[in-house]
Amino acid sequence: MIKIENLTKYYGKNKAVNNISFTINDNEILGFLGPNGAGKSTTMNMISGYLPMTSGTVSIYGTDITKDPVKAKRNIGYLPENPPVYPDLKVSEYLSFCAGLKGIAKGNRKDEIKRVTELLALGDVSGKLIRNLSKGYKQRVGFAQAMLGDPKFIILDEPTVGLDPNQVIEVRKLIKNLKKNHTVIFSSHILSEVSEVCDRVIIINKGDIRAIDTIENLEKSFNANQNLHIKVKGSKSKAASIIEITDGIKEIISIDDEGSDIWSFDVLLEGNSEDVRDRLMTELVKNHVSIMEIYAEKPNLENVFIELINRPVKKTSLSDLIDEIVPESGGSNSNDGDDEQEVE
Repeated sequence: MIKIENLTKYYGKNKAVNNISFTINDNEILGFLGPNGAGKSTTMNMISGYLPMTSGTVSIYGTDITKDPVKAKRNIGYLPENPPVYPDLKVSEYLSFCAGLKGIAKGNRKDEIKRVTELLALGDVSGKLIRNLSKGYKQRVGFAQAMLGDPKFIILDEPTVGLDPNQVIEVRKLIKNLKKNHTVIFSSHILSEVSEVCDRVIIINKGDIRAIDTIENLEKSFNANQNLHIKVKGSKSKAASIIEITDGIKEIISIDDEGSDIWSFDVLLEGNSEDVRDRLMTELVKNHVSIMEIYAEKPNLENVFIELINRPVKKTSLSDLIDEIVPESGGSNSNDGDDEQEVE
């Protein structure tokens, strides 16, 4: 288990990550979801120990990554957005070099390199220079170095960026298979990718966590704002008046003329969709309005994501307000004066 507490990162006076806390469980796939510049890469860099935090703690099975980094990092395999490969090395040479850096015993390196080479289907290119590989294969090589040593936690930053559709599918399958023996944490701004593979998601924007939950629970939490689509044949005014007075309908969002006296209505609900639909159907039939179709448009991850990242963050304490003016100081990992900018 990885436990993150009050994690904060400043770049100079700019707060990239704002006092966030959460737990990463064993054998789950956790997705970091947010727009570009949201703080995803910065957070993952701090969890992996690649980037020092301004304040807060990251502990891996109880080991603080700043106090005992060697022990903590043995449990982590990390693939940055740009794979850290050496173009003038052959694939096999590079993996051997990485195995040495990770402290894998010489007697075990050959077998370990063979294992990750087979896992990532790199056998056909193991003797080739990395500079001559395609983007997809370079990504696989970076993935392979992250898997060396069989770490418990695999951290992947935008693992499918620049890959073609077939390669994206391959990476998704690999991530799903890794869950059997590993925990996978990966960042993305591609909603379909997160929906496809994740057990839980963290939605982050401007350094603040907006939500942590399963996709199913997040979608359910937005049910109060779902829409109902109704298509009828007959009088537009009669249908509109019935819809407006039906209990549970907040407002008519749009009305479209589809010709031949057919009208489509999109309405915003404030009650249970099934109850509202049943009441509306009863009233429309009673008033001789023909119903051609009626269905609820349930919220999906895209709806939830857009709503959450655009929702203003409320300041709940004096320290939050002061923090906006004066960056935090102190702490064993203080990085005051660091003027570099976050790049995601």
